[in-house]
Amino acid sequence: MTDTLENAARGGREHRWSKRLVLWAAVLTLANVLADVAIGSPMMVLPQLLEHFDTGQAAWLNASAMLAGAIWSPLLAKSSDIFGKRRVLIGTLLLACAGALICPAAPNIWIFLVGRFLQGAAFAAVFLTVALTREICTPQVAMAVVGLVTSGSAVVGIIEPFLMQPVIDVFGYRSVFVTAALLAAVAALSVRTFIPESPIRGTGRIDLAGAFLLGGGLGAVLAYISLGQDLGWLSAGMIALLAAGAAALAGWVHLALRVDEPLIDLRALSRPILLTLLAVVLAAGSFRSMLQLTSLIAQVPSGLGLGYGLGDGETVAVLLATPNLGIVIGGTGAGWLAGRFGPALPLVGGIAVGALATFAMLAGVSVLPLAIACAAMVGMAAGAIGASGYNLATGIAAPERHGTFAGLVSVVMALGSVVFSFAGNAVLEANRAPGTVADGAAVSTATGVHLYVAMAGGLFVLAAVPAIMLARKRTAAPVSETPGQNSPR
Repeated sequence: MTDTLENAARGGREHRWSKRLVLWAAVLTLANVLADVAIGSPMMVLPQLLEHFDTGQAAWLNASAMLAGAIWSPLLAKSSDIFGKRRVLIGTLLLACAGALICPAAPNIWIFLVGRFLQGAAFAAVFLTVALTREICTPQVAMAVVGLVTSGSAVVGIIEPFLMQPVIDVFGYRSVFVTAALLAAVAALSVRTFIPESPIRGTGRIDLAGAFLLGGGLGAVLAYISLGQDLGWLSAGMIALLAAGAAALAGWVHLALRVDEPLIDLRALSRPILLTLLAVVLAAGSFRSMLQLTSLIAQVPSGLGLGYGLGDGETVAVLLATPNLGIVIGGTGAGWLAGRFGPALPLVGGIAVGALATFAMLAGVSVLPLAIACAAMVGMAAGAIGASGYNLATGIAAPERHGTFAGLVSVVMALGSVVFSFAGNAVLEANRAPGTVADGAAVSTATGVHLYVAMAGGLFVLAAVPAIMLARKRTAAPVSETPGQNSPR
């Protein structure tokens, strides 16, 4: 195995599917599973956490890891380009492991949030595995592997509730974090043992001031969007948080345009990169908001007479599991197609499938078979858009910037998901059905649900514009992967 890693490090990249490549894909997918578990699993024990820490701040407990991921991502992305993707991926997994061990031992909520801050580093695992894949495989093979490793972890979303709930019932809420810690340790060891280091390194230094301003600014703005509804959009604390985030981002832009080696070189953001990021942020916002709506209407019984509703016992589990299956199919298929036709066409296809499924949900909100089909199609769109976004960004960027631009895709996906999911929630809040509850919670009118769906469909249509521009100009073709070359403008 040592000889294999050394050969790969000297530039012998995998050029076809083999047993070794299947092993690499499995290990990198395992690393991405950690991101899903670290961010999503604690929500299975949210009531127990609120009771244990004697707090009503569910929003902080829910959003903390995602916000931490936004703060970590720029620093880890730039570090991976300089120090090596494999090395930084291992460090990221170990950080997440340490955070997961702190959480169950935390005596108060503040120590718990420190643990979640460290655990949130797992968010970076996805783009680090993408950047590493692009450099240990030839471009055509790498695109297929990227589709697999970015979407394969969605299988966890199908089986996780069934596996974790019995463990939680026996061992309590701490078992979620112990499981995440064990998974992180196994993933770190597996990456260290089986995955070769990237042969491509950038030069320069880490702009720590820029990392602090960008990460802090992103975290503060996302915190305002995530927590404003619960804590008050116009409360003094929330306004101060938003102002601090905006000031930090403005300071980062000013610094990035002045220093020689910024965290993200804004002057190097070519038109294809900007079009890719625009398409991804709009499409991610649309499919995330639709996945959120599916989970909401899945728990509203049709018998309430609201004009929508699908909740009826086991149908809830089916509706929540179906999108995860679609993500696996869409991401894997988009990666395979990208290796043959370039990733711009699968991106357009994913957006088209998402738009079709979204507008079909105008009727599907009250027809279970149609809703299940639409949920599967939205999942396929999500998988295809994620894989294609990563493949486009890393295919256009110079090799020594793969980590930075893959990190940008992750950040804009998170940004789109948070902003538009909360925008959709605001639409539902503004159209509450008076005196009607489902599962103990207030519900929206049919008008609110249809407006929500129309908003998500409109976002898909807007996302199609930059995606089509990319496909028409054939900017999806991978650049010649020669270290030191400039990305196309």
